[in-house]
Parts: sequence; C-alpha cells; structure tokens
Amino acid sequence: MSRRELIVLGTAGAVPTRRRNHNGYLLRWDGKGVLFDPGEGIQRQMSFAGASATELHWLCVTHFHGDHSLGVPGIIQRLGRDGVPHDVHAVFPAEGAEYWERLKYATSYFGEPSLVEHPVSGSGETLQGEGFTITAMPLDHSIPTYGYRLVEPDGRTFLPERLRAHGISGAAVRDLSGVLLAECTAPKPGQKVAFVMDTRLCDNVFELADGVDMLIIESTFLDSETTHAHERGHLTARQAGEVARSCGVQTLVLTHFSERYVQADDPLFLEQADFPGAVLAYDLDRIPLPPRRGTR
Repeated sequence: MSRRELIVLGTAGAVPTRRRNHNGYLLRWDGKGVLFDPGEGIQRQMSFAGASATELHWLCVTHFHGDHSLGVPGIIQRLGRDGVPHDVHAVFPAEGAEYWERLKYATSYFGEPSLVEHPVSGSGETLQGEGFTITAMPLDHSIPTYGYRLVEPDGRTFLPERLRAHGISGAAVRDLSGVLLAECTAPKPGQKVAFVMDTRLCDNVFELADGVDMLIIESTFLDSETTHAHERGHLTARQAGEVARSCGVQTLVLTHFSERYVQADDPLFLEQADFPGAVLAYDLDRIPLPPRRGTR
C-alpha cells in the first residue's frame, strides 16, 4: 500500500448513477487521512475501499451543495460510534455554517466525536497539520465555495555515500550543520496536492494548482456544454487540462461528471483535457502520488 495515495470514493456530479457514486475523496498521507467532500453513500464506499473512520484526521468540505456534503452526518456519527480517539479537523465555508450545524446534528446518535472546527471565510486561510499545511481559497461558484491546497514543506535528504566519505554515522548524523550538512544532503522537495471542485475558471484555481504533484479537479462537462458549464459555475475537461498545463501539474485527476454522460463518452474527457498526466477517475480507484520532483 502506498503511504501517499488518493482513494476515489465517488465521481458523480449532482446526481449519482449506477456506475458513479456521489463525490468523496480520501487522501492517505503518512497515516493521516484527509477526506474531501463526502456525498451520499460514502460510508459504504469506504467499506468497499477498505478505509475506516479511525484513519480520518481532516474533513474538508468545499461547499454545501448536497453532492459534496450529504455524507457529512454519517461520517460524523461514525466517528462517534467508532470512538475515534483523536481530534478530527473539519474545514468548511463559514458562510455555510448553518448548513454545517444542520448536517452535524441531522439525527440523534451515540458518541461525541472530537471535532475541531475551522470555518474559513474571505480570502481564506492556511491551517497547520502534522507535516503539512492546508490552505483554503475561495472559488467562483453559485454559492460560497473553497478549494484546498495541501503542502508539505521542503526538506533535505541524507546522501549515504557522502556521509561515508566524511566518516559520519549513527547519532552524529543528527548533529550535522552548516557546510557539512549541505555537502551530505540534497534538497527534498515537499509534495503538494490541490482539490478544486465546482467553480468557473478564476485566478484562485490557478493559485491552488500551481506546481502541485496531483490536481484533483472537477471536469463536469465536455466542450459541447461549455456555455452551460459557465452558467452553472462549472469546468469542462478542456479547461481542467488548461489549468494543469499552465500550472506545471504532474498528475491530473478528472472527476465530478454530469449524469448526462455514459460510459462511451469517457474517452472524450481525456481527449479534450489533452494532458499526458491525466487520469479519468472511477469509483474505488487508488491513485498513488507521483514521485517527488527531481526523483525517479
């Protein structure tokens, strides 16, 4: 199992279909699970994927349309029922706080999960996780909507052959500094992931996607519906590919497909995105993060 991978729990737009569940995306990151936009049926999809509530540490909701949030009650109740012992950080648009409260207490349930709530507003904010930050930035949809950018800080990795050449081993490695540290290590670029749903093209889409290793982005429509996409506050597959090319993305994950499309239409999304690192997401796919930049 990859230590860092995306588990796709659902890929439908507003209406689930026989082959596509409502939205849901679990990013596994060094033992910390980040769940984005749980729609209906997410608990069952997690079971199919072999995922559990106990691995969740972050819950990030882009906006309060049902296909992105109707799974919230079940997830919160499951956290309490399973007695998840750690804090789970919940990030959501502050403008939708009333919906968050309704979802959180949609029904009676047993057990009180430990939720740390982060309502974001305005130009957004950056939150500190364990080994990464999560930045929320507003998008351009029909209601307040935020995209998310997860960033691991850059670091350095030790070079065994250089350490041996200097006779350094064991605990002495931890004491390296200055010129010697520079000689015995190499830059280790931090990995980055962006999550962009339900939006027209806007500056923040490009800000969120800039230089990321993986971009998970809605591609609700094909070119034939470009005008309709703009009117409804959505992207096309071609626009998603444009973002990936402009921003130096490594892996582009296309998802959130309108129910109007059938299986025979699937190749058109990749064709119109026209991006060599594009992946057309299907329910229960497991997509590993690509290697760090500058490594193989």
